[in-house]
Amino acid sequence: MDAQQFLAEFGHIANAPGGIVQLRALMLSLAMQGKIVEQNLTDPPASKLIEAIKADKKHLAKSGQLKESKTISAIDIQEAPYSLPVGWEWVRLGTIGHVFNGNSINSAEKTAQYMGGEGRPYIATKDVGYGLQRLNYDNGVRIPETELSFKVARKGAVLICAEGGSAGKKCGITETDICFGNKLFANELFGGIPSRFILYFYLSPVFRKLFETAMSGIIGGVSTARFIELPVPLPPLQEQIRIVAKVDELMGLCNTLESQQQECRKLQNVLRQSNLQAVSTANSPLELQTTWERLSDNFGQIFQKPEDFADLEQCVKQLALKGLLTNCEPGEQVSANLVDLASKSAAVVNESEMDWSIPDHWVWARSEWLGEARLGKMLDAAKNKGELRPYLRNVNVRWRKFDLTDILNMRVEEKELTRISVRKGDLVICEGGEPGRAAIWDMDGEFVIQKALHRYRCNEHVLPEYLLFCLEHDYFSGRLSRYYTGATIKHLTGRALAEYPIPLPPIDEQKRILVSAGNLIQIISTVKNRIHAGNNCAETLAIAAVASLTGIAIDKVEDEPVKAPQTELVATLRLGTHPDIKVQAPLATLLARHNGEMGANDLWQRFGGEIDVFYAQLKTEVTHGWILEPTVAEMREKITTAAGA
Repeated sequence: MDAQQFLAEFGHIANAPGGIVQLRALMLSLAMQGKIVEQNLTDPPASKLIEAIKADKKHLAKSGQLKESKTISAIDIQEAPYSLPVGWEWVRLGTIGHVFNGNSINSAEKTAQYMGGEGRPYIATKDVGYGLQRLNYDNGVRIPETELSFKVARKGAVLICAEGGSAGKKCGITETDICFGNKLFANELFGGIPSRFILYFYLSPVFRKLFETAMSGIIGGVSTARFIELPVPLPPLQEQIRIVAKVDELMGLCNTLESQQQECRKLQNVLRQSNLQAVSTANSPLELQTTWERLSDNFGQIFQKPEDFADLEQCVKQLALKGLLTNCEPGEQVSANLVDLASKSAAVVNESEMDWSIPDHWVWARSEWLGEARLGKMLDAAKNKGELRPYLRNVNVRWRKFDLTDILNMRVEEKELTRISVRKGDLVICEGGEPGRAAIWDMDGEFVIQKALHRYRCNEHVLPEYLLFCLEHDYFSGRLSRYYTGATIKHLTGRALAEYPIPLPPIDEQKRILVSAGNLIQIISTVKNRIHAGNNCAETLAIAAVASLTGIAIDKVEDEPVKAPQTELVATLRLGTHPDIKVQAPLATLLARHNGEMGANDLWQRFGGEIDVFYAQLKTEVTHGWILEPTVAEMREKITTAAGA
């Protein structure tokens, strides 16, 4: 693809998913190849700059201002990632600057000692952003001037994360003399090299590939010795200054375009929500037809990403639970006993719990009228007796399915089986973690459930599939949350589940609702998949266009869902500052109940949510200081017990 064709396709590339990211990558790639500004052959070549840097370093070492480092080898021509313009040179990072890592602050006592007051600011990995974000100096930690053991990065040093998930990605420039964490590298540049030139190099695709090649270890990182050996393309000094000015200008244009796209996206979201709100609040077939036609007219403008369709699916479920997708057939009615309960029971559903109108032949019915719910068995290795049997935990229950890749066993006595075992057709509902998450058991295997789960066995008045349909709608709409208990860790207790009310049609109409809603959701899924495929195609075009223009392949980053690891995290997590009782800190609360210390894997199991939800929550609580930042974790192969073993 030549430049003219690129300009012709610019709109498609810029508006593709990740298009702005690809444009930034394009600019940085061209900048690091000498293709973004005019070259001036009168500029002193980079070789002169390298000689001056060597002289400066030698002088500083002789005066004791810089520790003399080992000789860094020159770059062989075969090692160079690509050819450079005349006057440029490939050099190693350690050649053009002083590279060193910082110090860690581990203990809570030491952190408290340094909080606030006079001295240099201290920043850790969490204070460094991605891309061109400023460093965060507001964490309150300052290192006294008397603490000579702490390394100091001078103003203008370029920091980069060297270890963990953000290694090679988080970077920034210091605006003052600072102390910094041991997972960061500082590069204090010589010879007047602009800090932003090296920052832009760190952000470029070529550096990302070089860095990833140099990474090693389970958690991923680069040692100082390997980091200083990484090659960097060095233009003449005056050209560096022109490159930085041009990239600054182009980045500003990208930022403007990105802001406009975000504003457009906000308007799309408002329009979509407005249209869906009108549809979902329709109270008659005529009103539904009118609002649906309006939605159809705007469909292409407001549904442009796969995630947009979640609200449409929720709207279909809302319409189904209002009785607007089905009609009453002659002779169909809810059981007279249920009608009596709905009108005369001491536990009658009051108007404040009836969140929408339902057809006259339906009733609002509480869960306890429609079946039997039982919690499972408490896991206690010291007290449990009987045979080892496979059991379901919270993490095994997903929405509408079971994940049986990691099944454990507990001892169960024969007399307990009737109360805690599951059979085909039983609804298994999470009590904690994601309270209300549920699936229907459809297997023949003999399984029991842990206490973190409800086994709900429907009676003749309700289909388990219909009750699951209600739970799913009410969980994602937020309606179910009013029945949760717990200030920090939410639970759907047995009492709360018994009180949970649903709109109940006759059994045959429940079947028609499931078919009608299922067909519509399938159509939505088909359209969503087509849009997803189209977006992927556009993203691939953007990546290919950039690679074609630069000659550097830029990999697409796949957003794979995080699943339960096949390795076991063995790091120990410890309680930091006690959180206020009003804040959401479920992990710190669990740690406080267990003497302030637990293994990460054990804490995840007790948390009971998705592994990616757990990691996100852990990151939040570490950031706030409620949990101390974990030490480097060991990973070992997980030993699992097969079901039925």
